[in-house]
Amino acid sequence: MATRPLTPPEPKQPNKKTGPAGTAEPSGKQPFLVRMRSGSNAQSLRRYLQEVTKKRWVRITAIVLVVLVALLGILPLLINVNSFRPKIESAATSALGRQVKLGDLNLSILSGTVGVDDISIADDPAFSKSSFITAKSLKVGVELMPLIFSKQLNVTGIALNEPQITLLKAANGTWNFSSLGGTSAQKAPAATDKSEASTPQNFSVAKLEIKDGRLIVGKVNSTAKPQVYEKVNVDVTNFSYTSQFPLKLSAGLPGGGSANVAGKAGPINSQDAAKTPLEVSVKVNNMDLATSGFIDAASGIGGLANFEGTLNSNGSQANAVGQVTCEKVKLSPKGSPAPKAIRVKYAANVDLDKQAGTITQGDVAIGKAMAHLTGGFQNQGDTQAVNLRLNAPDMSVDELEAMLPAMGVVLPSGSKLQGGILSAQLGISGPIDKLVITGPVRLSNSKLAGFDLGSKLGALAAFTGKAASSRDTSIQNASLNARVAPEGTRADAINLNVPAIGVVTGAGTISPTGALDFKMVANLQGGVAGGLTQRAGLGGGTGGGIPFSITGTTSNPSFVPSAAGVAGAVAQGAVGNALSGATGATKGATGAAGALGGLLGKKKPK
Repeated sequence: MATRPLTPPEPKQPNKKTGPAGTAEPSGKQPFLVRMRSGSNAQSLRRYLQEVTKKRWVRITAIVLVVLVALLGILPLLINVNSFRPKIESAATSALGRQVKLGDLNLSILSGTVGVDDISIADDPAFSKSSFITAKSLKVGVELMPLIFSKQLNVTGIALNEPQITLLKAANGTWNFSSLGGTSAQKAPAATDKSEASTPQNFSVAKLEIKDGRLIVGKVNSTAKPQVYEKVNVDVTNFSYTSQFPLKLSAGLPGGGSANVAGKAGPINSQDAAKTPLEVSVKVNNMDLATSGFIDAASGIGGLANFEGTLNSNGSQANAVGQVTCEKVKLSPKGSPAPKAIRVKYAANVDLDKQAGTITQGDVAIGKAMAHLTGGFQNQGDTQAVNLRLNAPDMSVDELEAMLPAMGVVLPSGSKLQGGILSAQLGISGPIDKLVITGPVRLSNSKLAGFDLGSKLGALAAFTGKAASSRDTSIQNASLNARVAPEGTRADAINLNVPAIGVVTGAGTISPTGALDFKMVANLQGGVAGGLTQRAGLGGGTGGGIPFSITGTTSNPSFVPSAAGVAGAVAQGAVGNALSGATGATKGATGAAGALGGLLGKKKPK
């Protein structure tokens, strides 16, 4: 029987659940303090405590937010903001001096505003029975704590959204907003609590806004179409009736363009809000003069204007300084847009009480040509009248020629003025839509290119048979006294010195439709005068004058010799020759008849 070798017994391995002495440890993990001896276990504990703390605060924050949301949802129900409506209507009515009506009110705790639907503010009954302002909504900023705990309404801001505002002007210059804040408008209903009644002097607000408004400007009892300004935005800060406040205004203009106003206004004039002091800068882009409402459309003035300047007013007197650049200008109902721009630097004083003013500076530049406009203006009912003086010395004809169509001046078809100097001293008076312009006009060293005056006087040139002809008419000097009025244009004391022909004098009229009616006399010189002397015995130079008339139109004039006048001149020359014995009476009479026949386009007797 085989025997196993004897080996010592293996030492008994301690049970993981026994202690170092082999005694059993109670079931579960090691004691907390034992495990804490390890550094890694301490870090784990800290992380554990942090996670527990974080979760606890998240739960607390969530509970707080839920409570706040619940309160925000409940508070508008607990605070009946509609209960403030009578108080707000009464305070606003008293402050504005106009009946104010409000629709439903709603409270937004998150934005801290009270919303108001369907706003209307009555007009001054002396102007209209319609509303002065209407709007679909109004936002009123309020202080929440006084509102929640004391039910006290403290206004911090007012924003009027998409309102329609109607401004009306009476014939005496008074506006319908003049009585805002005063006592002449419809009076407010009596307040039940005098402490709740507001006065203009007590009314103030940190921010006042008008957003995307529509402004309608018209005249009382007038058939004229009112002017409409869109996208009107007004931003006023620290508004008060009794102190100056900053303001900004922007608006879209009728017919296109925009206007921006920035500066300060106030304090509000309690007797007439239209006379509130102002210190503002004004910038206007692409204003259509014909549709702007500032110029009577019947005047025929049109074009696009860019304006930049300042306006300072103390409520009774105003001073305006600035510069206007006008493009595509039209200065007459029958005028056409000018290709050149006009720039005007101006300064004016305005008496707001008398609705009158004085232009102290009016520098008008057309290219390098410069004129100076001064004088006065005054409102007369629905229109404006002026009494101005235009001093235009030594102006370049080339600069001015482009402006002639704008003024309704029509030259013969295919012609234009070139070169030379023009000077004028003109008075401009009357209503804007019925201006009368009078004064002397002088032209020197110029030419009417594309127009041959010699060929137009061909009947006169027939005496020579070989009168010089040119495509242009050179003008050494020309002068006249002009009167331009709605009923037409009159030119007196015309004196035209054309070297190729002589001196032409006379007077005449141009109708509003451009029809010509001029009675002229040509004092011929040079070859034409020599021919007349030889053929009809008429003295040349200044000794003989051939009468003729100008008819037709400004674009197509017709020169017609006067038969009676020419016959008299020819007969006078023939008699003179007979008496002097230079020729026989028969020869003189024959020459006269031949000359008259040639002048009238008939064949001369053989």
